[in-house]
Amino acid sequence: MNKLPDYVSLMDTTLRDGEQTQGVSFAAEEKLNIAQALLEALRVDRIEVASARVSEGEKEAVRSINEWAGQNSYLDKVEVLGFVDHTLSIDWIMDCGGRVLNLLTKGSENHCHNQLGKTLEQHAEDIKKTVVYAKENGIKVNAYLEDWSNGYKDNKDYVFGLMSLIKDSGIEHFMLPDTLGVMSPTEVTAALKDMQTHFPDELFDFHPHNDYGLAVANCMAAVESGVSNLHCTVNCLGERAGNVSLAELAVVLKDKLGVETAIDETHLAYVSKMVESFSGKWLSGNAPIIGEDVFTQTSGIHADGDVKGGLYETKLSPERFDRRRTYALGKLSGKASVLKNIEELGISLSAENLKKVLDRVVKLGDSKEVITADDLPFIIADVLESSDYHHIRLLDCQINSTFGDESEVKLSVNINGADYEDIGHGNGGFSAFMDALKKIMQGLDFTMPELVDYAVRIPNGGKAGALTECTITWDVEGSRGRDLRTRGVYANQVYAAVIATLRMVNTQLHNN
Repeated sequence: MNKLPDYVSLMDTTLRDGEQTQGVSFAAEEKLNIAQALLEALRVDRIEVASARVSEGEKEAVRSINEWAGQNSYLDKVEVLGFVDHTLSIDWIMDCGGRVLNLLTKGSENHCHNQLGKTLEQHAEDIKKTVVYAKENGIKVNAYLEDWSNGYKDNKDYVFGLMSLIKDSGIEHFMLPDTLGVMSPTEVTAALKDMQTHFPDELFDFHPHNDYGLAVANCMAAVESGVSNLHCTVNCLGERAGNVSLAELAVVLKDKLGVETAIDETHLAYVSKMVESFSGKWLSGNAPIIGEDVFTQTSGIHADGDVKGGLYETKLSPERFDRRRTYALGKLSGKASVLKNIEELGISLSAENLKKVLDRVVKLGDSKEVITADDLPFIIADVLESSDYHHIRLLDCQINSTFGDESEVKLSVNINGADYEDIGHGNGGFSAFMDALKKIMQGLDFTMPELVDYAVRIPNGGKAGALTECTITWDVEGSRGRDLRTRGVYANQVYAAVIATLRMVNTQLHNN
Protein backbone atom coordinates (compact mmCIF):
# COMPACT_ATOMS: atom_id res chain seq x y z
CA MET A 1 0.00 0.00 0.00
CA ASN A 2 1.22 3.51 -0.83
CA LYS A 3 1.85 5.91 2.03
CA LEU A 4 -1.45 7.50 2.96
CA PRO A 5 -1.71 11.25 2.44
CA ASP A 6 -1.90 13.22 5.67
CA TYR A 7 -4.67 15.40 4.27
CA VAL A 8 -7.40 14.74 1.70
CA SER A 9 -9.00 17.62 -0.19
CA LEU A 10 -12.73 17.34 -0.93
CA MET A 11 -14.40 18.94 -3.92
CA ASP A 12 -18.19 19.09 -3.60
CA THR A 13 -20.16 18.99 -6.84
CA THR A 14 -23.70 19.10 -5.45
CA LEU A 15 -24.49 22.22 -7.48
CA ARG A 16 -23.26 20.71 -10.76
CA ASP A 17 -23.23 16.91 -10.79
CA GLY A 18 -25.82 16.74 -8.00
CA GLU A 19 -28.20 18.78 -10.10
CA GLN A 20 -28.20 15.93 -12.63
CA THR A 21 -30.36 14.00 -10.15
CA GLN A 22 -33.76 13.32 -11.71
CA GLY A 23 -36.12 16.16 -10.83
CA VAL A 24 -33.55 18.42 -9.12
CA SER A 25 -33.07 22.00 -10.26
CA PHE A 26 -31.84 24.59 -7.79
CA ALA A 27 -33.00 28.18 -8.04
CA ALA A 28 -30.31 30.87 -8.13
CA GLU A 29 -30.93 31.90 -4.51
CA GLU A 30 -30.81 28.26 -3.42
CA LYS A 31 -27.49 27.75 -5.21
CA LEU A 32 -26.00 30.75 -3.47
CA ASN A 33 -27.15 29.55 -0.04
CA ILE A 34 -25.79 26.05 -0.63
CA ALA A 35 -22.46 27.41 -1.90
CA GLN A 36 -22.12 29.61 1.18
CA ALA A 37 -22.95 26.70 3.49
CA LEU A 38 -20.47 24.39 1.78
CA LEU A 39 -17.57 26.82 1.93
CA GLU A 40 -18.25 28.68 5.17
CA ALA A 41 -20.02 26.13 7.40
CA LEU A 42 -18.72 22.77 6.16
CA ARG A 43 -15.40 24.21 4.93
CA VAL A 44 -15.05 22.01 1.85
CA ASP A 45 -11.90 22.74 -0.15
CA ARG A 46 -13.54 23.37 -3.53
CA ILE A 47 -17.03 23.47 -5.03
CA GLU A 48 -18.20 22.87 -8.59
CA VAL A 49 -21.26 25.02 -9.14
CA ALA A 50 -22.51 24.65 -12.73
CA SER A 51 -21.94 23.68 -16.34
CA ALA A 52 -21.04 26.52 -18.68
CA ARG A 53 -23.43 27.71 -21.37
CA VAL A 54 -26.52 26.04 -19.91
CA SER A 55 -28.86 29.01 -19.54
CA GLU A 56 -29.08 32.67 -18.66
CA GLY A 57 -30.57 31.73 -15.31
CA GLU A 58 -27.57 29.52 -14.59
CA LYS A 59 -25.25 32.35 -15.56
CA GLU A 60 -26.93 34.67 -13.04
CA ALA A 61 -26.64 32.03 -10.32
CA VAL A 62 -22.93 31.51 -11.00
CA ARG A 63 -22.34 35.23 -11.17
CA SER A 64 -23.93 35.76 -7.74
CA ILE A 65 -21.87 32.91 -6.23
CA ASN A 66 -18.64 34.33 -7.70
CA GLU A 67 -19.48 37.83 -6.51
CA TRP A 68 -19.98 36.57 -2.95
CA ALA A 69 -16.91 34.30 -3.18
CA GLY A 70 -14.75 37.16 -4.40
CA GLN A 71 -15.77 39.28 -1.41
CA ASN A 72 -14.85 36.47 0.98
CA SER A 73 -11.59 35.12 -0.51
CA TYR A 74 -13.21 31.94 -1.89
CA LEU A 75 -13.08 32.71 -5.62
CA ASP A 76 -10.33 30.22 -6.42
CA LYS A 77 -12.43 27.52 -4.78
CA VAL A 78 -15.39 27.97 -7.13
CA GLU A 79 -15.20 25.84 -10.29
CA VAL A 80 -17.36 25.51 -13.40
CA LEU A 81 -17.53 22.61 -15.83
CA GLY A 82 -16.70 23.67 -19.38
CA PHE A 83 -16.23 22.03 -22.75
CA VAL A 84 -13.55 21.65 -25.39
CA ASP A 85 -15.00 24.53 -27.43
CA HIS A 86 -11.94 26.83 -27.63
CA THR A 87 -13.33 30.17 -26.42
CA LEU A 88 -17.03 29.65 -25.71
CA SER A 89 -17.00 28.06 -22.24
CA ILE A 90 -14.12 30.24 -21.08
CA ASP A 91 -15.85 33.44 -22.19
CA TRP A 92 -18.99 32.28 -20.34
CA ILE A 93 -17.02 31.66 -17.15
CA MET A 94 -15.22 34.99 -17.40
CA ASP A 95 -18.53 36.75 -17.95
CA CYS A 96 -19.68 35.20 -14.65
CA GLY A 97 -16.57 36.44 -12.86
CA GLY A 98 -15.09 32.96 -12.49
CA ARG A 99 -11.48 31.83 -12.35
CA VAL A 100 -11.51 28.03 -12.62
CA LEU A 101 -12.50 25.81 -15.56
CA ASN A 102 -13.06 22.08 -15.17
CA LEU A 103 -12.58 20.99 -18.77
CA LEU A 104 -14.60 17.97 -19.89
CA THR A 105 -12.36 15.85 -22.09
CA LYS A 106 -12.89 12.33 -23.38
CA GLY A 107 -11.17 9.76 -21.19
CA SER A 108 -12.14 6.76 -23.32
CA GLU A 109 -11.43 5.90 -26.93
CA ASN A 110 -15.08 4.94 -27.29
CA HIS A 111 -16.28 8.44 -26.39
CA CYS A 112 -13.58 10.16 -28.42
CA HIS A 113 -14.23 8.21 -31.64
CA ASN A 114 -17.98 7.64 -31.43
CA GLN A 115 -19.21 10.79 -29.69
CA LEU A 116 -16.77 13.34 -31.07
CA GLY A 117 -15.87 11.51 -34.28
CA LYS A 118 -12.23 12.49 -33.76
CA THR A 119 -8.88 10.80 -33.38
CA LEU A 120 -6.88 10.97 -30.18
CA GLU A 121 -4.48 13.47 -31.73
CA GLN A 122 -7.26 15.73 -32.98
CA HIS A 123 -8.96 15.74 -29.59
CA ALA A 124 -5.67 16.51 -27.83
CA GLU A 125 -5.04 19.48 -30.14
CA ASP A 126 -8.53 20.86 -29.42
CA ILE A 127 -7.88 20.50 -25.68
CA LYS A 128 -4.58 22.33 -25.88
CA LYS A 129 -6.11 25.19 -27.86
CA THR A 130 -8.80 25.62 -25.21
CA VAL A 131 -6.26 25.47 -22.39
CA VAL A 132 -4.03 28.06 -24.10
CA TYR A 133 -6.98 30.46 -24.39
CA ALA A 134 -7.87 29.89 -20.73
CA LYS A 135 -4.33 30.54 -19.53
CA GLU A 136 -4.08 33.69 -21.65
CA ASN A 137 -7.12 35.00 -19.78
CA GLY A 138 -5.98 34.04 -16.30
CA ILE A 139 -8.29 31.05 -15.96
CA LYS A 140 -7.03 27.98 -14.09
CA VAL A 141 -7.76 24.66 -15.78
CA ASN A 142 -8.49 21.22 -14.39
CA ALA A 143 -9.45 18.41 -16.75
CA TYR A 144 -12.04 15.66 -16.39
CA LEU A 145 -11.20 12.49 -18.33
CA GLU A 146 -14.84 11.52 -18.89
CA ASP A 147 -15.52 7.76 -18.87
CA TRP A 148 -11.98 7.20 -17.62
CA SER A 149 -12.88 3.98 -15.75
CA ASN A 150 -14.15 2.32 -18.91
CA GLY A 151 -11.45 3.96 -21.01
CA TYR A 152 -8.71 2.53 -18.80
CA LYS A 153 -10.28 -0.93 -18.80
CA ASP A 154 -10.92 -1.06 -22.55
CA ASN A 155 -7.78 0.61 -23.89
CA LYS A 156 -5.42 2.15 -21.36
CA ASP A 157 -2.99 3.02 -24.15
CA TYR A 158 -5.56 5.61 -25.28
CA VAL A 159 -5.69 7.06 -21.74
CA PHE A 160 -1.89 7.13 -21.45
CA GLY A 161 -1.66 8.64 -24.93
CA LEU A 162 -4.08 11.43 -24.05
CA MET A 163 -2.25 12.17 -20.81
CA SER A 164 1.11 12.28 -22.61
CA LEU A 165 -0.20 14.74 -25.20
CA ILE A 166 -1.85 17.21 -22.78
CA LYS A 167 0.06 16.88 -19.48
CA ASP A 168 2.41 19.76 -20.23
CA SER A 169 -0.30 22.17 -21.39
CA GLY A 170 -0.87 23.80 -18.01
CA ILE A 171 -3.64 21.62 -16.57
CA GLU A 172 -3.49 21.54 -12.76
CA HIS A 173 -5.74 18.63 -11.70
CA PHE A 174 -6.44 15.56 -13.84
CA MET A 175 -9.82 14.35 -12.60
CA LEU A 176 -10.52 10.66 -13.11
CA PRO A 177 -14.23 9.82 -13.06
CA ASP A 178 -15.81 6.43 -12.63
CA THR A 179 -18.54 7.94 -14.77
CA LEU A 180 -20.88 4.94 -14.76
CA GLY A 181 -19.96 3.69 -11.29
CA VAL A 182 -18.58 0.38 -12.57
CA MET A 183 -15.36 0.00 -10.56
CA SER A 184 -14.61 -2.10 -7.49
CA PRO A 185 -12.06 -1.12 -4.82
CA THR A 186 -9.43 -3.50 -6.19
CA GLU A 187 -9.91 -2.07 -9.69
CA VAL A 188 -9.63 1.48 -8.34
CA THR A 189 -6.40 0.64 -6.52
CA ALA A 190 -4.80 -1.01 -9.55
CA ALA A 191 -5.84 1.70 -12.01
CA LEU A 192 -4.84 4.66 -9.85
CA LYS A 193 -1.48 3.17 -8.91
CA ASP A 194 -0.83 2.61 -12.61
CA MET A 195 -1.79 6.20 -13.48
CA GLN A 196 0.47 7.60 -10.77
CA THR A 197 3.35 5.34 -11.75
CA HIS A 198 3.19 6.49 -15.39
CA PHE A 199 2.60 10.15 -14.50
CA PRO A 200 4.26 10.74 -11.11
CA ASP A 201 4.36 14.52 -11.45
CA GLU A 202 0.63 15.00 -12.12
CA LEU A 203 -2.07 15.75 -9.58
CA PHE A 204 -5.01 13.33 -9.76
CA ASP A 205 -8.57 13.58 -8.42
CA PHE A 206 -10.95 10.63 -8.12
CA HIS A 207 -14.61 11.20 -8.98
CA PRO A 208 -16.82 8.21 -7.97
CA HIS A 209 -20.40 7.21 -8.71
CA ASN A 210 -22.41 4.83 -6.56
CA ASP A 211 -24.14 2.49 -9.02
CA TYR A 212 -22.88 -0.63 -7.23
CA GLY A 213 -23.04 0.97 -3.77
CA LEU A 214 -19.23 1.00 -3.68
CA ALA A 215 -18.52 4.73 -3.84
CA VAL A 216 -17.23 5.09 -0.26
CA ALA A 217 -15.15 1.91 -0.52
CA ASN A 218 -13.75 3.08 -3.86
CA CYS A 219 -12.75 6.40 -2.31
CA MET A 220 -10.94 4.54 0.47
CA ALA A 221 -9.10 2.55 -2.20
CA ALA A 222 -8.21 5.78 -4.02
CA VAL A 223 -6.70 7.30 -0.88
CA GLU A 224 -4.84 4.09 -0.08
CA SER A 225 -3.33 4.26 -3.57
CA GLY A 226 -2.02 7.76 -2.83
CA VAL A 227 -4.73 10.05 -4.30
CA SER A 228 -5.45 13.04 -2.08
CA ASN A 229 -8.31 14.76 -3.96
CA LEU A 230 -11.84 13.32 -3.94
CA HIS A 231 -15.18 14.52 -5.31
CA CYS A 232 -18.51 14.15 -3.48
CA THR A 233 -22.03 15.53 -3.11
CA VAL A 234 -24.35 16.28 -0.22
CA ASN A 235 -26.90 13.50 0.36
CA CYS A 236 -25.43 11.36 -2.47
CA LEU A 237 -27.12 13.52 -5.11
CA GLY A 238 -26.12 12.73 -8.68
CA GLU A 239 -27.18 10.93 -11.80
CA ARG A 240 -28.67 7.43 -11.46
CA ALA A 241 -27.56 6.05 -8.05
CA GLY A 242 -25.75 9.31 -7.27
CA ASN A 243 -22.24 10.26 -6.19
CA VAL A 244 -20.50 9.55 -2.90
CA SER A 245 -21.99 11.13 0.23
CA LEU A 246 -19.90 13.99 1.57
CA ALA A 247 -20.89 13.13 5.16
CA GLU A 248 -20.05 9.44 4.87
CA LEU A 249 -16.80 10.16 3.06
CA ALA A 250 -15.49 12.74 5.53
CA VAL A 251 -16.26 10.55 8.54
CA VAL A 252 -14.87 7.34 7.01
CA LEU A 253 -11.63 9.06 5.98
CA LYS A 254 -11.13 10.29 9.53
CA ASP A 255 -12.21 7.17 11.44
CA LYS A 256 -11.08 4.37 9.16
CA LEU A 257 -8.00 5.78 7.43
CA GLY A 258 -6.88 8.37 9.94
CA VAL A 259 -6.49 11.14 7.37
CA GLU A 260 -7.58 14.71 7.93
CA THR A 261 -10.07 16.78 5.96
CA ALA A 262 -11.20 20.36 6.47
CA ILE A 263 -14.82 19.35 7.12
CA ASP A 264 -16.59 20.76 10.17
CA GLU A 265 -18.64 17.72 11.18
CA THR A 266 -20.99 19.74 13.40
CA HIS A 267 -22.59 21.24 10.28
CA LEU A 268 -23.11 18.02 8.30
CA ALA A 269 -26.73 17.55 9.42
CA TYR A 270 -27.60 21.24 8.96
CA VAL A 271 -26.28 21.39 5.38
CA SER A 272 -27.89 18.05 4.58
CA LYS A 273 -31.28 19.40 5.69
CA MET A 274 -30.81 22.51 3.57
CA VAL A 275 -30.02 20.48 0.45
CA GLU A 276 -32.85 18.08 1.24
CA SER A 277 -35.29 20.96 1.40
CA PHE A 278 -34.05 22.73 -1.74
CA SER A 279 -33.74 19.56 -3.83
CA GLY A 280 -37.01 17.95 -2.78
CA LYS A 281 -35.13 14.65 -2.49
CA TRP A 282 -35.78 13.29 0.98
CA LEU A 283 -33.21 11.20 2.76
CA SER A 284 -33.91 7.77 4.13
CA GLY A 285 -34.24 7.93 7.90
CA ASN A 286 -31.39 5.44 8.27
CA ALA A 287 -28.91 7.25 6.01
CA PRO A 288 -25.52 7.06 7.78
CA ILE A 289 -24.45 10.11 9.82
CA ILE A 290 -27.26 12.42 8.65
CA GLY A 291 -30.42 10.28 8.64
CA GLU A 292 -33.25 11.30 10.95
CA ASP A 293 -33.20 8.01 12.86
CA VAL A 294 -29.53 7.05 13.07
CA PHE A 295 -29.14 8.28 16.63
CA THR A 296 -32.40 6.79 17.86
CA GLN A 297 -32.30 3.64 19.97
CA THR A 298 -35.42 1.54 19.38
CA SER A 299 -34.59 -1.66 21.22
CA GLY A 300 -35.09 -1.59 24.96
CA ILE A 301 -31.95 -3.67 25.49
CA HIS A 302 -29.88 -0.98 23.74
CA ALA A 303 -31.30 1.72 25.97
CA ASP A 304 -30.55 -0.47 28.98
CA GLY A 305 -26.98 -0.83 27.75
CA ASP A 306 -26.62 2.93 27.53
CA VAL A 307 -27.89 3.34 31.09
CA LYS A 308 -25.39 0.77 32.33
CA GLY A 309 -22.31 2.29 30.79
CA GLY A 310 -22.58 3.15 27.09
CA LEU A 311 -22.47 -0.49 25.99
CA TYR A 312 -23.81 0.31 22.51
CA GLU A 313 -21.88 3.50 21.78
CA THR A 314 -19.26 3.96 19.05
CA LYS A 315 -17.13 6.77 17.67
CA LEU A 316 -20.27 7.89 15.86
CA SER A 317 -21.65 9.74 18.85
CA PRO A 318 -24.48 12.20 18.12
CA GLU A 319 -22.67 14.99 20.01
CA ARG A 320 -19.83 14.78 17.49
CA PHE A 321 -22.26 15.94 14.80
CA ASP A 322 -24.12 18.44 17.00
CA ARG A 323 -27.01 16.03 17.36
CA ARG A 324 -28.48 14.15 20.31
CA ARG A 325 -29.40 10.55 21.02
CA THR A 326 -33.09 9.74 21.39
CA TYR A 327 -34.89 6.67 22.57
CA ALA A 328 -37.84 5.46 20.53
CA LEU A 329 -40.98 4.37 22.30
CA GLY A 330 -43.01 1.47 20.98
CA LYS A 331 -43.63 -2.22 21.33
CA LEU A 332 -39.88 -2.93 21.51
CA SER A 333 -39.35 -0.45 24.35
CA GLY A 334 -38.02 -1.49 27.73
CA LYS A 335 -38.04 0.32 31.06
CA ALA A 336 -34.73 2.01 30.23
CA SER A 337 -36.17 3.59 27.06
CA VAL A 338 -39.11 5.03 28.99
CA LEU A 339 -36.81 6.20 31.79
CA LYS A 340 -34.49 7.99 29.35
CA ASN A 341 -37.42 9.91 27.88
CA ILE A 342 -38.96 10.68 31.27
CA GLU A 343 -35.62 12.06 32.44
CA GLU A 344 -35.65 14.46 29.49
CA LEU A 345 -39.09 15.68 30.63
CA GLY A 346 -37.95 16.18 34.23
CA ILE A 347 -40.77 13.95 35.55
CA SER A 348 -40.48 11.48 38.42
CA LEU A 349 -42.75 8.42 38.56
CA SER A 350 -43.22 5.67 41.11
CA ALA A 351 -42.23 2.16 40.12
CA GLU A 352 -45.91 1.24 39.84
CA ASN A 353 -46.77 4.13 37.55
CA LEU A 354 -43.60 3.63 35.52
CA LYS A 355 -44.74 0.07 34.85
CA LYS A 356 -48.17 1.35 33.83
CA VAL A 357 -46.61 3.86 31.43
CA LEU A 358 -44.39 1.17 29.91
CA ASP A 359 -47.36 -1.19 29.52
CA ARG A 360 -49.33 1.58 27.81
CA VAL A 361 -46.41 2.40 25.48
CA VAL A 362 -46.03 -1.24 24.46
CA LYS A 363 -49.77 -1.62 23.90
CA LEU A 364 -49.95 1.53 21.81
CA GLY A 365 -46.91 0.37 19.85
CA ASP A 366 -48.99 -2.47 18.45
CA SER A 367 -51.25 0.05 16.74
CA LYS A 368 -48.67 2.77 16.03
CA GLU A 369 -45.15 1.96 14.89
CA VAL A 370 -43.31 4.43 17.11
CA ILE A 371 -44.45 6.56 20.01
CA THR A 372 -42.50 9.82 20.05
CA ALA A 373 -41.12 11.64 23.06
CA ASP A 374 -43.73 14.33 22.35
CA ASP A 375 -46.45 11.74 22.89
CA LEU A 376 -45.13 10.70 26.29
CA PRO A 377 -46.64 13.54 28.39
CA PHE A 378 -50.07 12.55 27.09
CA ILE A 379 -49.51 8.94 28.07
CA ILE A 380 -48.21 9.85 31.52
CA ALA A 381 -51.12 12.19 32.23
CA ASP A 382 -53.53 9.54 31.04
CA VAL A 383 -51.99 6.88 33.29
CA LEU A 384 -51.89 9.15 36.34
CA GLU A 385 -55.53 10.14 35.88
CA SER A 386 -56.83 6.66 35.20
CA SER A 387 -58.51 4.58 37.89
CA ASP A 388 -58.59 0.85 38.26
CA TYR A 389 -62.35 0.68 37.65
CA HIS A 390 -63.28 -1.98 35.13
CA HIS A 391 -67.06 -2.09 35.33
CA ILE A 392 -67.27 -1.57 31.58
CA ARG A 393 -64.73 -2.95 29.10
CA LEU A 394 -64.62 -2.40 25.37
CA LEU A 395 -64.76 -5.66 23.43
CA ASP A 396 -65.12 -4.33 19.89
CA CYS A 397 -65.95 -1.11 18.13
CA GLN A 398 -66.30 -1.19 14.35
CA ILE A 399 -66.73 2.25 12.80
CA ASN A 400 -67.85 2.63 9.19
CA SER A 401 -67.78 6.16 7.78
CA THR A 402 -68.36 7.12 4.16
CA PHE A 403 -68.03 10.63 2.78
CA GLY A 404 -71.48 12.12 2.34
CA ASP A 405 -73.29 9.47 4.43
CA GLU A 406 -73.89 9.02 8.14
CA SER A 407 -71.54 6.81 10.10
CA GLU A 408 -72.40 3.42 11.57
CA VAL A 409 -70.90 1.77 14.63
CA LYS A 410 -71.17 -1.83 15.77
CA LEU A 411 -70.36 -1.75 19.49
CA SER A 412 -69.65 -4.64 21.87
CA VAL A 413 -68.93 -4.08 25.58
CA ASN A 414 -68.77 -6.14 28.76
CA ILE A 415 -70.48 -4.61 31.80
CA ASN A 416 -69.95 -6.28 35.15
CA GLY A 417 -69.37 -9.66 33.52
CA ALA A 418 -72.20 -9.58 30.92
CA ASP A 419 -71.71 -8.89 27.20
CA TYR A 420 -73.83 -6.35 25.34
CA GLU A 421 -73.87 -5.15 21.74
CA ASP A 422 -75.79 -2.69 19.62
CA ILE A 423 -75.58 -0.61 16.44
CA GLY A 424 -75.51 3.17 16.38
CA HIS A 425 -75.76 5.84 13.69
CA GLY A 426 -74.67 9.45 13.63
CA ASN A 427 -73.11 12.26 11.64
CA GLY A 428 -69.63 11.03 12.53
CA GLY A 429 -67.83 8.09 14.09
CA PHE A 430 -68.06 9.39 17.67
CA SER A 431 -71.70 10.41 17.27
CA ALA A 432 -72.55 6.92 16.04
CA PHE A 433 -70.62 5.38 18.96
CA MET A 434 -72.55 7.52 21.45
CA ASP A 435 -75.84 6.41 19.85
CA ALA A 436 -74.93 2.73 20.24
CA LEU A 437 -73.65 3.20 23.81
CA LYS A 438 -76.78 5.08 24.87
CA LYS A 439 -78.95 2.22 23.61
CA ILE A 440 -76.95 -0.28 25.67
CA MET A 441 -76.88 1.85 28.82
CA GLN A 442 -80.58 2.73 28.66
CA GLY A 443 -81.36 -0.95 29.05
CA LEU A 444 -79.41 -0.86 32.32
CA ASP A 445 -81.22 2.24 33.66
CA PHE A 446 -78.08 4.33 33.19
CA THR A 447 -78.66 7.83 31.89
CA MET A 448 -75.77 9.22 29.83
CA PRO A 449 -74.75 12.67 31.12
CA GLU A 450 -74.75 15.67 28.85
CA LEU A 451 -71.51 16.33 26.96
CA VAL A 452 -70.42 19.83 27.90
CA ASP A 453 -67.10 20.18 26.08
CA TYR A 454 -64.99 18.10 23.69
CA ALA A 455 -61.36 19.02 23.09
CA VAL A 456 -58.74 17.31 20.96
CA ARG A 457 -55.03 18.05 20.75
CA ILE A 458 -51.83 16.50 19.48
CA PRO A 459 -48.24 17.17 20.64
CA ASN A 460 -46.55 20.40 19.52
CA GLY A 461 -45.09 19.77 16.08
CA GLY A 462 -46.98 16.47 15.98
CA LYS A 463 -47.17 14.69 12.64
CA ALA A 464 -50.06 12.82 11.07
CA GLY A 465 -49.28 9.69 13.10
CA ALA A 466 -49.00 11.47 16.46
CA LEU A 467 -51.00 10.36 19.47
CA THR A 468 -54.27 12.20 20.03
CA GLU A 469 -55.48 13.35 23.42
CA CYS A 470 -59.23 13.79 23.73
CA THR A 471 -60.60 15.49 26.84
CA ILE A 472 -64.39 15.46 27.36
CA THR A 473 -66.27 17.41 30.00
CA TRP A 474 -69.56 15.92 31.24
CA ASP A 475 -72.43 17.41 33.23
CA VAL A 476 -72.90 14.42 35.49
CA GLU A 477 -76.05 15.64 37.33
CA GLY A 478 -77.43 18.28 35.02
CA SER A 479 -75.55 20.93 36.95
CA ARG A 480 -72.40 22.60 35.73
CA GLY A 481 -71.20 22.68 39.32
CA ARG A 482 -70.17 19.01 39.22
CA ASP A 483 -68.62 18.68 35.81
CA LEU A 484 -66.50 15.58 35.25
CA ARG A 485 -63.55 15.63 32.89
CA THR A 486 -62.22 12.42 31.39
CA ARG A 487 -59.31 11.89 29.09
CA GLY A 488 -58.50 9.35 26.40
CA VAL A 489 -55.22 8.90 24.55
CA TYR A 490 -54.90 6.91 21.35
CA ALA A 491 -53.37 7.12 17.88
CA ASN A 492 -56.87 7.47 16.37
CA GLN A 493 -58.89 10.54 17.34
CA VAL A 494 -62.28 8.80 17.47
CA TYR A 495 -60.98 5.97 19.62
CA ALA A 496 -59.36 8.49 21.96
CA ALA A 497 -62.85 9.93 22.46
CA VAL A 498 -64.28 6.40 22.93
CA ILE A 499 -61.73 5.73 25.70
CA ALA A 500 -62.58 9.05 27.39
CA THR A 501 -66.29 8.21 27.28
CA LEU A 502 -65.86 4.71 28.68
CA ARG A 503 -63.76 6.19 31.50
CA MET A 504 -66.70 8.46 32.36
CA VAL A 505 -69.09 5.48 32.40
CA ASN A 506 -66.69 3.51 34.62
CA THR A 507 -66.48 6.39 37.07
CA GLN A 508 -70.25 6.77 37.22
CA LEU A 509 -70.91 3.06 37.59
CA HIS A 510 -68.41 2.96 40.45
CA ASN A 511 -69.95 5.96 42.19
CA ASN A 512 -73.44 4.50 41.87
